[in-house]
Amino acid sequence: MLEPEKKLKKGKLKKSKHQKEGVSKRNDGDIEASIINKKARTKSIELQYSTLKFEDVGAVEAHLDEVCKLLIHMRHPEVYPQLGVVPPRGILLHGPPGCGKTLLAQAVAGEMDLPLLKVSAPELVSGVSGESELKLRELFEQAVVTCSPCILFINEIDAINPKREVASKDMERRIVAQLLTCMDDLNSLAVTAQVMVIGATNRPDSLDPALRRAGRFDKEICLGIPVEAARLRILKTLCRKLKHPEDFDYRQLARLTPGYVGADLMALCREAAMSAVNRILLEMQDKNQGLVPKAEGRGESERPQGACPLPQGPEAQGGLCHLLSLLKSSESLSEEQMAGLCILMSDFQGSLASVQPSAKCEGFATVPDVTWEDVGALHDIREELTMAILAPVRSPEQFKALGLSAPAGVLLAGPPGCGKTLLAKAVANESGLNFISVKGPELLNMYVGESEQAVRQVFQRGRNSAPCVIFFDEIDSLGPRRSGHESGASVRVVNQLLTEMDGLEVRRQVFIMAATNRPDFIDPAVLRPGRLDKILYVGLPPPSDRHAILLTITRGGRKPHLEQDVSLEEMAHDVRSDCFTGADLSALVREASVNALRAYLLTQPNPSYTGHSYSNGPVADIRVSKQNFEDAFKKVRPSVSKKDQHMYEQLKESLMRI
Repeated sequence: MLEPEKKLKKGKLKKSKHQKEGVSKRNDGDIEASIINKKARTKSIELQYSTLKFEDVGAVEAHLDEVCKLLIHMRHPEVYPQLGVVPPRGILLHGPPGCGKTLLAQAVAGEMDLPLLKVSAPELVSGVSGESELKLRELFEQAVVTCSPCILFINEIDAINPKREVASKDMERRIVAQLLTCMDDLNSLAVTAQVMVIGATNRPDSLDPALRRAGRFDKEICLGIPVEAARLRILKTLCRKLKHPEDFDYRQLARLTPGYVGADLMALCREAAMSAVNRILLEMQDKNQGLVPKAEGRGESERPQGACPLPQGPEAQGGLCHLLSLLKSSESLSEEQMAGLCILMSDFQGSLASVQPSAKCEGFATVPDVTWEDVGALHDIREELTMAILAPVRSPEQFKALGLSAPAGVLLAGPPGCGKTLLAKAVANESGLNFISVKGPELLNMYVGESEQAVRQVFQRGRNSAPCVIFFDEIDSLGPRRSGHESGASVRVVNQLLTEMDGLEVRRQVFIMAATNRPDFIDPAVLRPGRLDKILYVGLPPPSDRHAILLTITRGGRKPHLEQDVSLEEMAHDVRSDCFTGADLSALVREASVNALRAYLLTQPNPSYTGHSYSNGPVADIRVSKQNFEDAFKKVRPSVSKKDQHMYEQLKESLMRI
């Protein structure tokens, strides 16, 4: 029994010897790595001196006063110790991407003539244990010891400061704790540390709550989606150095860009400049004043080898070749040719289609082309909405003088296809407010808590972009009537919606609109005063409204040309259009236009609309006749039956009693 024991011990000794050799090798590697890391850490972050001023940042005038109050101790550090108060240490800038957070931080440093210590938060994260915390300590040490007074700007701070309860690694928790400690150490050096920490993020809800308390980030500034007046100031700031006509209409351009943030407007200016360059070059070609003269008497066979092929089609005659020739030419444009280079309003309008606003990617819906004229009818509903939403925005002083408060929400109820969604879009456009369109079912999620979080994010987005209109389409799917037999998920969503709507009393100029065709399915708590307290019934249009809708559909020349025998008023009073909604009338006009097109193609020689080629005739010859509408009436049926109409009439009476 003793021999095996000795062998076992001997084997253990041999194993431990190999382990020691491996440890010594790893220690040598760690020492070399630490030396390399130490050399890398000795390279401090380079100081920057910003040349931007407050005048270079548009639409932040409301926040500049708050920022200046927090920067007094940067020039006069003796003020706060005299009062026995710890000076403010941090400013947190948050808002959607492109709204100007980094620009504002640079403008603060430039206006105060302070050095800027700018660092991106992911740069501080390291794969070696303890390295990230060391980088943070050295960053704050550099700001306090060698750069004071200065601005320490940490961009995308959410990358190093996530919520510790949801952090997946211990390293993330240690980085958060180290950042909190460094912020607290600034307060212990209140007399000597003239450092203002500015953090920027577009995800403030993901930050650890301990960082957002007083003493660390004392002030939070939300830079939301700019409204029309703010966009006007941003455009004037961006276009100061651009060459454009003196009578350039900034206000019209600001009205055409709802949902655009500062970065989007900058991209729009750049796109308009490129459009202006292309327009001038093509004009030079048309006037035969380009850099490359036209070849006289040269045919296709005499073109030089390697030249670009001539593009086919009437709109591409020489345009591509001319632009390529200009790109390949090294000659400079003359002063005479450069004299006409100017950005016009048409260049901006043409660039709107190619520049998508960032807000649209985030779930915002912009409706620059929907006005009251596109609605066509519903004058009584329009007046109610004007007093409910437009009047508080346009006349806030009168509302305040009378002690009136805007209603918390408006519910549009009625049969499908009557224009409820169109009304909401027209209201948002006429008021110049930001517009958030939410389809009720899209917020629902199969995972626990995700639906409630989606509801919270919608209202948070509304707060950040105030003043705005939040429009819930098909709200009966989001707030169904609670009976006690439904699943717990739907109950939690309704409760979350009610909680968020109750918070509207502290959110100024955030208006709630909702639409549904089954208001009897909505939970009564959603319809009480203080939530959706104004209910407007959008019913089937009477004959006069049907006439107005038909006039709206066929106006402007962009719709079908009508023959003289077509009477829209007669069709509106026709018995066959009794239960027609606005959508049904639009379908009727479309079907009649298709009938007119079919009849026109049959009259052309060699009609081939069953194949791939069509006859190309003058468009003005295609007109919609009365017979086309008669044929359309045979195919288009009202979407609301007599039975449904009777049900909606009863529903209207019940809504009037609420």
